[in-house]
Amino acid sequence: MENKRRRQKPDWLKIKVPSGKEYTQVKDIVNKHKLHTICSSGQCPNMCDCWGRGTATLMILGDICTRSCKFCAVKTGKPLAADLEEPARVADSVKLMKLKHVVLTSVDRDDLEDGGAGIWAATIRKIKEISPDTTQECLVPDFMGKEKDIQTVIDAKPEVISHNLETVERLTPQIRSVANYKRSLKVIEQIAGSGLRAKSGIMLGLGETEEEVIQCMDDLRAVGCHIFTLGQYLQPSIKHLPVVEYIHPDQFEKYRKIGLEKGFTHVESDPLVRSSYHAEKHVK
Repeated sequence: MENKRRRQKPDWLKIKVPSGKEYTQVKDIVNKHKLHTICSSGQCPNMCDCWGRGTATLMILGDICTRSCKFCAVKTGKPLAADLEEPARVADSVKLMKLKHVVLTSVDRDDLEDGGAGIWAATIRKIKEISPDTTQECLVPDFMGKEKDIQTVIDAKPEVISHNLETVERLTPQIRSVANYKRSLKVIEQIAGSGLRAKSGIMLGLGETEEEVIQCMDDLRAVGCHIFTLGQYLQPSIKHLPVVEYIHPDQFEKYRKIGLEKGFTHVESDPLVRSSYHAEKHVK
């Protein structure tokens, strides 16, 4: 019973209540165009900050995931059929929001033959067509490790492709329902090998050790990963994995410095960092 009880959050994890003109404008566009965002579906702590600056991470292929990872707030179950009109609708919304940089992500769609890769590519290309000056980051699933489907997204040529390890190798079986550590490294290796900027991230506070986090950095650098993010895991509900530890900001800063020393071009490391936070900086 004790391990299911939520730990009290420290002061450095206090989050502002969403408000402001820009926040309301983005929210209205998201609702009007029937868009899904990982900002709300994933209960992101930076929604106030990002939406307040007129930016958002858009989630394609619906809001129901075929997997049930024990850390994730996104709904799980049987998704609806893929919406072939979605790429155009998303691209129109990106233009309407006047975004200089957009982050796209998606639920896992293991029910689809190509894992949704075709919709991914169509969305990227439609945004390029309608908003050619808007740069893109794509936070993709593992597509069950199918190189053909991963290549479909690569060939659409977004500026950055990200795929998260989520945690260290030892904890992966406890935390991710289908994906595995080595397969995710292969996905990142294929992205990096294509010449695009490869990015990944992990959550802290799930019981990992410092040595394991540093090993994760080494593993990512070995496959050519350029950008690395580290943030504090926050338990979405009592049904999800409990927080083992709240990592102090000083430790996050230590990891940031170690990551830069190991050769990452960008390291975002802070308790409130999520994979798409300040993503516009990672294009350069």
